[in-house]
Amino acid sequence: MATVGERTLPVGGARQRTILALLLLSPGRIVPVDTLVDVVWNGRPPATARTQVAIVIAALRKALKAEGVAEEIIVTSHPGYLLRTDGHELDAVTFTDLVAAAEAAVRARQPTEAARHYAAALALWRGPALAGVSGQFVEDEAARWEEIRINTYEALTDVQLDLGEHQLLLPELAATVREHPLRERVRRHLMLAQYRSGRRAEAMETFREARRQFIDELGMEPGPELQELHDAILRDDPSLTPAPAAAAPQPAADAPGETSGSRAAIVPSELPPDVPGFAGRDGELAALDSLVTGRQADGHAAPTIGLITGVAGVGKTGLAVRWAHRVAEQFPDGRLFADLRGYDEHQAPTAAGDILGRFLRSLGVESDDVPNRLEDLTALYRSVLADRRVLLVLDNVRTFAQIRPLLPGSSGCTVLVTSREQLEQLVTWPQAARVHLGLLPEDRAVELLGRIVGETRVAAAPQEARRLVELCDRLPLALRIAAARLASKPHWSVRHLVTRLSDERRRLDELSQGESQVRASFALSYRYLHKDAALLYRYLGLLGVPDFTAWVGAALMDVDVLDAERLIEHLVDAQFLEVVGVDATGQLRYRFQNLMRLYADELARAEEPEEDRIAACDRVFRTCLTIAEHAYRRENGGDYGIVHGGVPRREIDPVLLEELLSAPLEWFEAERLSLVAVVEQSARMGMHDLAWDLVMSMEVLFESRNYLEDWRTCSDYALEAARTAGNLRGQAAMHQQLGVVELRLRRLTESTAQQQTALRLYTEAGDALGRALVLSNLAFIDRIRGDYEQGTARLEEALPVFREHQDRAAEAYALHNMAQFALDQGRPENAVELSREAVRLCERIDGDERSLALATYRLAVSYLALGQLEPAEEAFTRVIRIVKAKSDLLGLAYALLGLAETRLSAGAGESAERTYLEALDVARRTQSPMVEGQICLGLGQVYCDGGRQEEGRAHLSAALAMFREIGSPPWEEKAARALERTAPSGPPGDPPFAGGGVTGQ
Repeated sequence: MATVGERTLPVGGARQRTILALLLLSPGRIVPVDTLVDVVWNGRPPATARTQVAIVIAALRKALKAEGVAEEIIVTSHPGYLLRTDGHELDAVTFTDLVAAAEAAVRARQPTEAARHYAAALALWRGPALAGVSGQFVEDEAARWEEIRINTYEALTDVQLDLGEHQLLLPELAATVREHPLRERVRRHLMLAQYRSGRRAEAMETFREARRQFIDELGMEPGPELQELHDAILRDDPSLTPAPAAAAPQPAADAPGETSGSRAAIVPSELPPDVPGFAGRDGELAALDSLVTGRQADGHAAPTIGLITGVAGVGKTGLAVRWAHRVAEQFPDGRLFADLRGYDEHQAPTAAGDILGRFLRSLGVESDDVPNRLEDLTALYRSVLADRRVLLVLDNVRTFAQIRPLLPGSSGCTVLVTSREQLEQLVTWPQAARVHLGLLPEDRAVELLGRIVGETRVAAAPQEARRLVELCDRLPLALRIAAARLASKPHWSVRHLVTRLSDERRRLDELSQGESQVRASFALSYRYLHKDAALLYRYLGLLGVPDFTAWVGAALMDVDVLDAERLIEHLVDAQFLEVVGVDATGQLRYRFQNLMRLYADELARAEEPEEDRIAACDRVFRTCLTIAEHAYRRENGGDYGIVHGGVPRREIDPVLLEELLSAPLEWFEAERLSLVAVVEQSARMGMHDLAWDLVMSMEVLFESRNYLEDWRTCSDYALEAARTAGNLRGQAAMHQQLGVVELRLRRLTESTAQQQTALRLYTEAGDALGRALVLSNLAFIDRIRGDYEQGTARLEEALPVFREHQDRAAEAYALHNMAQFALDQGRPENAVELSREAVRLCERIDGDERSLALATYRLAVSYLALGQLEPAEEAFTRVIRIVKAKSDLLGLAYALLGLAETRLSAGAGESAERTYLEALDVARRTQSPMVEGQICLGLGQVYCDGGRQEEGRAHLSAALAMFREIGSPPWEEKAARALERTAPSGPPGDPPFAGGGVTGQ
């Protein structure tokens, strides 16, 4: 059960309960997605399991936010999810802490305190652990926790018996024995409580009952402790009488000449000087503080160990040294430091034996007494440290084997390790002390810059300073190099250095001068990569995408996705890549820091033949095209309303394709920025057919989510590539796309020019389908301008072509636009028939909800024009349901407008006003002045009819201005007449769906 304040958090469904339980069982630790999948489906997961896990996580987050929890509790953290407990109470953690405190009190001979803590721990239980959650792993955990609970209860009764509370314990002990008849410790406690309460005969009967049950069920006698208690009761042994509580032992006085905890005459302090200009890392320092604040009397016999990981140059050593200086006083017996040189290309890694010898001499061991064999060195080293509190900082560790002999065996010491590797064999304790260093936050990066360059100089150019830290990837090494260059050149402005670093071809050169070199730092890690991982790293550097998933690596290397994922994870572990998180399709996404990408690109161009580089990119781009085309088909129910180029598609594993495209628009959304980058890069590389074909499939994303700038950018890049190659169809397709963008913005003159160019080029290329699609777009513009005859003629010309190509969606689109023309010409009966035919066509297209929404919308408008209000409202409501599911804001704005007009016609004025206002709120997010103008027109008339003349005229004036801006004479006239009358005249309007965000036509 989870609670927020006094309220219980609703957790619905078995999967939600199981996943939440798994996260709660590992507080503050990452639970891999693979573990969640394996437990939820008992080792037999479906192909979409990872996606379903992501959906469950999203639902849990939503439930938490709905209860007012502002901060994110369940966070995505490679390779899974992590439950943050900061600021929240977790019964399991509180229980463990209370039990630890009770055990410490027992050792300190404080039975009253021990009993109080044990009782508080047991009071947290509200029934069986993990009740209502299934699965073998969870059931095993529940059994483990039940065992812990019983053990804790037994420990409590031990203490209570010591305190003489035997009579109070009798009822509960008797019940517990009935529940757990074979637990000897509980039965022993009952016998002892009965004897001390003067019930000697009952105690003997309890033993005889135990003996019968043990023999009957286990075939054996009770254990020696129970037997000994039985014998002691028979002879009334005085030892069974409770003894008075013993006083806590006093600490022994220090020996002469010694201080507590320090027995060595020499106190080594080998830490390097603190890092000048250190900035940021407050959270990381706080996490490392758990190494000293986590020292509790809980029986932990091993040293506390921390690990700092991160990419080269991120500041691992600086953080370790800063923290070591800050806590130095807590280690009175010494502070030792060793650089293990795990990434030094000029020297071999430092041998553990050499470090052990030096450490022993630093700790006061005479040189003649330092042994030679590693085993002897390790044994002496751990013996010397056994009773001391020493801090050890082990820097630049590459493998766990390097430091295994250097780890102390006593709990008084603390070890802090820095590495570029994750060192999975190194178990850190406390868990918070495993710190991964990311990039500095922008404000802290600028602060670091100011401390080296001078705050006045940086403050005088704030924008340039922010740009400079971004060019340095907010990487401390790169920032210090850049800052040092500025500090040494007072005649340089910050802008001047920004200009020099803005050239990607020169950036690594600029940051690799003097002793500190970014390139050299990266090279030290690169040399240790496996050859396949190194090749993948080089290939990834060729791509201009902001992030990617494993299938991109598979295409680059031409290998299976699982093999690619293994190599990618190797790069993650080596700090060459970082994990972004899990996207909406359930795929892990990875990315470069920019300087790492530049270095990879540099290596690829130096080491890989040009034909291999082009082939690798081509495999990725064609895979993008394959997936995008499948996504378009799934979203539209087929290859409808689109023309394609002749680029050979790259085959993709059907299982992977199914996993990626369970929700096609979500895949497009997850890959949007990467797809835009692929269009640009493929166009620049001269892959013109691929670039324009990919844009065509991306149209379904652009129009449904209203990404007009991305749409224009991609179309422009692909158009330029097609024009350079003399590709007529590619040019025609991109002019068509740009025309639709202009149409969405209601810039009719520009849209018409683009569509006319597309019509001419399609005609020259002999592409009848492309030509028909353009005619549909031009007909829509004709309708806005009021040229109904020309628009109808264009659609009648296009309709046979669509039927010939069996393009049902385009045919339906033409039909319901003809229905709109019929409405405009005062023939609503014809409009209803044409719309019904369009709807019937769309309902035969499996999965094309967008076309169905458009045709249904037109049918609703036709019903409204006939005054058939009930079917009109039903149809508008159906449209709203579809477009909301597709996140189609423009379609939603038009559907809400139609619903508002229907309710107004039915005399439901208040409901109509609320719906108008909802429509207006949506419309203002669509960049579509046409729909916003129509809503303002309707809302203005509602306000005027209701006597709110001032508000009404303001909306009517706004509508008129919008219609004039886009150049729509029919709508200008309607708005102007309404302003003149300041009252509605005639039936509600019949706004077009504008290609409705659902077709882009």
